[in-house]
Amino acid sequence: MQTLPRLAITAGEPAGIGPELLIRLAATPLAANFVAVTDRNLLRRAAERCGLTVELVDDDGGDISQRPPGQLRVHHVPLGAPEQPGTPDPANAQHVLATLAEAADGCMQGRYAAIVTAPLQKSSINEAGIRFSGHTEFFAERARADVVMMLASPELRVTLATTHLPLAAVPAAITADTLTRVLRIVHRELKAKFGLPEPRVAVLGLNPHAGEGGHLGREELDTIIPTLETLRAEGMHLLGPLPADTAFVPSQRDRYDAVLAMYHDQALPVLKSEAFDRTVNLTLGLPFIRTSVDHGTALDLAGTGRGDPASLIAAANMALELVARRRTHSQGHP
Repeated sequence: MQTLPRLAITAGEPAGIGPELLIRLAATPLAANFVAVTDRNLLRRAAERCGLTVELVDDDGGDISQRPPGQLRVHHVPLGAPEQPGTPDPANAQHVLATLAEAADGCMQGRYAAIVTAPLQKSSINEAGIRFSGHTEFFAERARADVVMMLASPELRVTLATTHLPLAAVPAAITADTLTRVLRIVHRELKAKFGLPEPRVAVLGLNPHAGEGGHLGREELDTIIPTLETLRAEGMHLLGPLPADTAFVPSQRDRYDAVLAMYHDQALPVLKSEAFDRTVNLTLGLPFIRTSVDHGTALDLAGTGRGDPASLIAAANMALELVARRRTHSQGHP
């Protein structure tokens, strides 16, 4: 019998919704060897708040071929201070970073097949005097990798040329170097992780109507179109630049496998409005698989036991699909 993939699950902000979502994930029958990288006592308290009985087993690094629902292996990383649901404590910043380091290093050393992350509170880490931009940047630095953010639902994959920038700063950030770097990573990862032999990427324009021939902005003419032409010459299948207001209509979606948006709010409202609880955040370009929920710490719900685990379950499912595809490919199957 094949062993279950070992997925490292980080609980994120101890005072947030993450620990309770992790407990609810463990209660599902998903065929995975979940290893919670966090404080075991935090998980016990989270299980009590959820009214669930969960068997917490110290992780011995071994493989298993089946996991009873409600069983959860734990790689214990002690808290810096007891959690108070809804009130993040900077004293736990080092704990959070230690869980991320263990998960990343464990993947690179072959101890875990993938990482699934619950949400964290960036402000609490920064308040501890530690410069921290987020999961994506942490893993990129840890793995010394060049990365791209992707958000994916069962119906749509979206990648971003720029992420959390003020809108006024976006045009200057759309350069030939940026687009080339991002599109090469996206193209490579759609082949490697998603098994698409000839990925088709729709590239959105920056301006309304994709600039309308320069009448509504010249970024398309001066930067985007020449860059796409260069990359097409390398063999990439790139559509666009497409007007963002029509690129997502159903009749267009069969033409592409993923979308590259120029900025955060150009595409994500479409994705989240139709699949908020089924959207998964992936980091492309890492030497390991990393998926995440696509929501925040929900401090107002923390401690109530009422958090919806749908996004974490979707993230775990996607990680399992990517691991299975990698296993199949490594065994020489098409």
